[in-house]
Amino acid sequence: MTQIRRLSTADAGFSQSLAALLAWDAAADDQVQQRVAAIIAEVRGRGDAALLELTARFDHWTPTGAADLEIPRNRMAQAWDVIPSDQRQALEAAAGRIRAYAQRQRLASWDFTEADGTLLGQQVAPLDRAGLYVPGGKAAYPSSVLMNAIPAKVAGVGELIMVVPTPGGEWNDLVLAAAHCAGVDRAFAIGGAQAIAALAYGTASVPAVDKIVGPGNLYVATAKRAVFGQVGIDMIAGPSEILILCDGATDPDWIAMDLFSQAEHDEDAQSILVAWDADFLERVAASIERLLPTMERRAIIAAALRERGALILARDLDDAVAVANQVAPEHLELSVADPRAIVGRIRHAGAIFMGRYTAEALGDYCAGPNHVLPTSRTARFSSPLGVYDFQKRSSLIMASRAGSAELARIAAVLARGEGLTAHARSAEYRAGAEYPVAP
Repeated sequence: MTQIRRLSTADAGFSQSLAALLAWDAAADDQVQQRVAAIIAEVRGRGDAALLELTARFDHWTPTGAADLEIPRNRMAQAWDVIPSDQRQALEAAAGRIRAYAQRQRLASWDFTEADGTLLGQQVAPLDRAGLYVPGGKAAYPSSVLMNAIPAKVAGVGELIMVVPTPGGEWNDLVLAAAHCAGVDRAFAIGGAQAIAALAYGTASVPAVDKIVGPGNLYVATAKRAVFGQVGIDMIAGPSEILILCDGATDPDWIAMDLFSQAEHDEDAQSILVAWDADFLERVAASIERLLPTMERRAIIAAALRERGALILARDLDDAVAVANQVAPEHLELSVADPRAIVGRIRHAGAIFMGRYTAEALGDYCAGPNHVLPTSRTARFSSPLGVYDFQKRSSLIMASRAGSAELARIAAVLARGEGLTAHARSAEYRAGAEYPVAP
């Protein structure tokens, strides 16, 4: 029988049990941190030579030189031509939807002028160069290419650099075709912490970037944390998560398969169902038992459900919503009759899938919103990846003569209160002064 935790919000110690279930630190292993630090130091110190050695060691193929690490653009175009037509059509359709959604996210510059002529505003500009990490170990993720690259392109990023591990030196045509479809400018066949280090610090072959985005394994997540500050990063992504809130009227097979859809990622993925109908929980448990043997990745699913999954009995809808907000899941399905009536009560979730017909998998591939989402309860303070992650904002201030005098009076008082006399006098010098205008 498939093992999965059974919890009830009525149980004493429920909050503690839930907190233990949710606990996850993507970079808690001291040995991993030490290995990553050593890899980063190697790449910083020896550049391409280190990349060649590390690629041979970890990806088990031996480039003859640094030029072998770059995947030519015409090779990406070739991949687009050779993949099956149904895959090409699916990539085009998904890319179109992702692009249409992203275009609505673009921030625009703005300014306003006060009565005394002082101008204040905000100037928005894209990043010069961004780096995209695409996983390539246990599986290939063309969807990740689209989700990370297209918002960057919509934002107007000057150059987009993709890195992807190629175990055994094998290039994945579907990933390369996705890169072609999304407009990736350059691509390199490197992965792991060494790829993150190369993007952060640059080598003779790999240009340094301003921000690194994209998911990866524990070593990639640890490396992103280590280089943050040298470059920007999107987030430290933990294992995939889904929480389903269901009123008991959805087909239990659908719910079981939705739980599987995240559990099949890896053994650390988390799948949780919250319902206030005990009989429905039993029916979902029966569906899990019956459907699991039919799954290709059943061993991974079973391990994930056993280690980090749960079926939670809530007292009622209000109780279930409270659990959802406590979990702050990456993916939240509101599988209820009227999801719009309760969605406003959800304060913390990466993406919310509303209604019985909205499988989370639609969001992973083609619905439009980004599938790069905050995990490990970070939805309490962070948001999905979007165009805004590839744009910078600069404040605009242009004081008029009259405005300068008024602002200087306020600034001088506050500056002297802080003991910063030069600040005060710098402002006062301009207060009401007439600056000569060149003829």
